[in-house]
Amino acid sequence: MILAPVGFLAEDPATGDPTLVDFGHDPWWIVLIKVVGVFVFLVVMTLFTIWYERRVVARMQVRPGPNRHGPFGLLQSLADGLKLAFKEDIMPLKADKVVFFIAPVISTVCAFTAFSIMPFGPFVSMFGTRTPLQLTDIPVAVLLVLACSGMGIYGIVLGGWASGSTYPLLGGLRSSAQLISYEVAMGLSFVAVFMTAGTMSTSEIVNAQAQGSPVNLFGFEFTAPSWFFLLLLPSFIIYSISAVGETNRAPFDLPEAESELVGGFHTEYSSLKFALFFLAEYINMVTVSGLCATLFLGGWRAPTSFEGFWPGINSGWWPLLWFTIKVLLLLFVFIWLRGTLPRLRYDQFMRFGWKVLIPVNLVWILTLAGIKTLQKSSSMSQFDKLFAAGIVVGVILLLALLWPQKKEEPVLPVEEQVARRPEGSFPLPPMDLQVPVSPRAKRLTAERETVPATTEEEV
Repeated sequence: MILAPVGFLAEDPATGDPTLVDFGHDPWWIVLIKVVGVFVFLVVMTLFTIWYERRVVARMQVRPGPNRHGPFGLLQSLADGLKLAFKEDIMPLKADKVVFFIAPVISTVCAFTAFSIMPFGPFVSMFGTRTPLQLTDIPVAVLLVLACSGMGIYGIVLGGWASGSTYPLLGGLRSSAQLISYEVAMGLSFVAVFMTAGTMSTSEIVNAQAQGSPVNLFGFEFTAPSWFFLLLLPSFIIYSISAVGETNRAPFDLPEAESELVGGFHTEYSSLKFALFFLAEYINMVTVSGLCATLFLGGWRAPTSFEGFWPGINSGWWPLLWFTIKVLLLLFVFIWLRGTLPRLRYDQFMRFGWKVLIPVNLVWILTLAGIKTLQKSSSMSQFDKLFAAGIVVGVILLLALLWPQKKEEPVLPVEEQVARRPEGSFPLPPMDLQVPVSPRAKRLTAERETVPATTEEEV
C-alpha cells in the first residue's frame, strides 16, 4: 500500500466502493505488497505511538519528554528497540523453555493477524492494477478480530505460567479473568452494529456509513455523517471501555500492575522476548483503535459534509490519511487515560465488567431490537413509531430506577460479631492486638497481692 509510487492519486468516485465480491482476485504479488504494507504500517505506528505517548504524558506532567535522539526525539523509540535487541537474554532456571519462548510469539502473531481485515480505503491503482486498499475481507471479519484477541491472551497466560515464578503466574491468571469479563462486553457492543449495518464484513460496514443525512442548522444546510457512533452511542461507549480493558492499559492494567506484581506476566522476560510483548501491546492498541474507527467512525471516510468542497476527498489514496488520523485520535484517548486515571482495584474491575457493562449492553440491544421492529412496521405512522419507541425506552428506564437495590446490613459491634460465630470456629486473635497475659505472669501477680506489704515502722 505505502510502497506504490503513484502517491495520493484521486480515483473516480463513480468507480464504487469495495464489497465482499471484490476480494480474492488479486495476483500474488499484489497480496505480498499488501502484507508487507500492513506490517510496515503497524511497526511504524508502534514506534510513533511510543514516542507519542511519552511526549503527551510529558506535556501533561509539565516536562520536556524525549528530545535528544532525532528532531523532537522522534528516534527515541528506535533507540529503545535497539537497546532491547542487544540486552542479555535471561532464561529462568525453573522456566518451561519451549513455552517460555513461544508465548511472546503467539501474542505478536495474533496482534498482526487481527489487522488483516481492516479497510484502509476504496479502490486504488497499484502498479497499474486496480485493487481495494484492504488486505482481505470475509463475511465474519469482525469475529476474526475477537478470535485473534482471544488467542493473543494465550501468549500472556502461557508466558506467566512458563516463567516458573509467582508474580508472572498471578499476572497470567488475571489476564484470563480480564479476557472473559471484557470480551463478552466487547462482543455484545458489536451486536448493535451488526443489526444496523446488516453485515459483519468490515468493508460493507464502512459502506453502510457512507450515506449522510441533510441537516439545517441556523439556516446553514450541510450533510451530517451517518457514522454509527452517533446512532449507537451506548455501544460506542461500552466498546471504548472494553477496548481499554482488552489491551491491559491503565486504568485496567491489572495483569502487569508494578505496584502489586512487580511486572506481572512479563516479569521474567528480557531482551527480544520482552520486546515482542511490548510490540504486541501497542499493536493491539492500534488494532482496537482501527476497529473502532471502522465500526463507529465511518472507517476510512472523511466527514460527508466536506465532499461538497472537495469531491475527491474519499477516493484514491487520501482515505489512508483519514484512517490514520482517526487512529491517532483514538490512541490519544489511551494515553490521556493513562496520564489521568488511577488504577482500579481488582474487585472493582471485575464488578464493573459483570454488573455494569454487560447488563447495560443487554438492555440496549433489546431496546434497539424493539426500535428496529417498529421501524419495519408499515401500518404505523412515523409519529406512532417514535411514540412507541419512547414508551419502550421509558419503561426500561423506569424499571432500572425501580429495580430493588440490595440493602446494606448494619455493621454490628465487634463483640456481637464474635458472639454470633458458630461453635467450633477458628480461634480469633485478640481484638486489641495485644498479647494475652501468660499463666506465669498471672501467678506472680497473685502472689504479690497475697504477701502483706511491709511498713517503715515494722522495719
